[in-house]
Amino acid sequence: MDYLPGKAWLPVPDFEQNLFDELSVDPAKPGKGFSQYGDYLYSDKPEPETYWQRCILQKPFIAHFSSIGEAAKILRGIQRNWTHHPVANFRRAELIKEKLPYINDNPRPFPYEVPRSPMGIWSLLDDQTLFASAATSSPFPAGELRFQEDRVNPPSRAYLKMYEALAWVHYLAGTPPDACAQPGACALPGPGSKCIDAGACPGGWTWALDRLGASITAIDRSELDPRLMAKPNITFLKHDAFTLKPEDFGPQDWVCSDVICYPPRLLEWVQSWLDSGLCGNFICTIKMQGKTDHETTRAFASIPGSRIVHLTVNKNELTFIRLAANADKSAI
Repeated sequence: MDYLPGKAWLPVPDFEQNLFDELSVDPAKPGKGFSQYGDYLYSDKPEPETYWQRCILQKPFIAHFSSIGEAAKILRGIQRNWTHHPVANFRRAELIKEKLPYINDNPRPFPYEVPRSPMGIWSLLDDQTLFASAATSSPFPAGELRFQEDRVNPPSRAYLKMYEALAWVHYLAGTPPDACAQPGACALPGPGSKCIDAGACPGGWTWALDRLGASITAIDRSELDPRLMAKPNITFLKHDAFTLKPEDFGPQDWVCSDVICYPPRLLEWVQSWLDSGLCGNFICTIKMQGKTDHETTRAFASIPGSRIVHLTVNKNELTFIRLAANADKSAI
């Protein structure tokens, strides 16, 4: 087994160029220090923070084996949980997978309590070579998380973004297992929580927050689905959310935005809330308008307590998650 000195990235499908730009690499001519292993981009030198990936392999290694049983034994000898990312020799990989502990990669119910055990990733480069890492940047198999879909009640599929973002909130907050069943112990919005949902129409995010029992102020130029408009815990404002001041709302537990806008405008709005001290928890979509705005993304990432992720259901956009409790920890 040969551990490599650098890291490897599994890019977001269809948005590989965004990762290449972050790393300042031309995949056709990677240059010194860069290599490609199937879908993975490897670098043996320190690199800047990146956000356009499914996951980062923190401690990649290459292992040679002579049999299916030996390959499985190598992985089991390191840790229990491994997910397979197909690169080559697919049938042989399936036989190895059958000899590893079962990993449930089926769509999850919501809310989903993220396991704390490490999730590794492995691939076959050929019929006798493993490329793998026990440590990755994501707790989800190959950096992907899918939920059981409700095709009847939500007014749009945008609720899936909120579901996944809240799973990340659960993970980043370090919430213990089954905490969501204990009143007051869960990091997620719930009964008594006050939430802003900017760019709410037709109400996918509002619907998801309502399911948790939160009180929501939904803001948009167009009204929500009539079923949501009728709910007593949902207040609708027909307005451009970014022209309203935090002082117009008072203290909030969560500020959320799925507004279509240029990233600097969203950053300015989020900063106004932070400066006001009226809210410390955020879930916001950074939507790229044309060319990817790496500079503003890095500005979001520099906010204490924040995490930038590309959700499984994101397209040309990233999600900014910021937890006040994590910002307080980083200040200690």
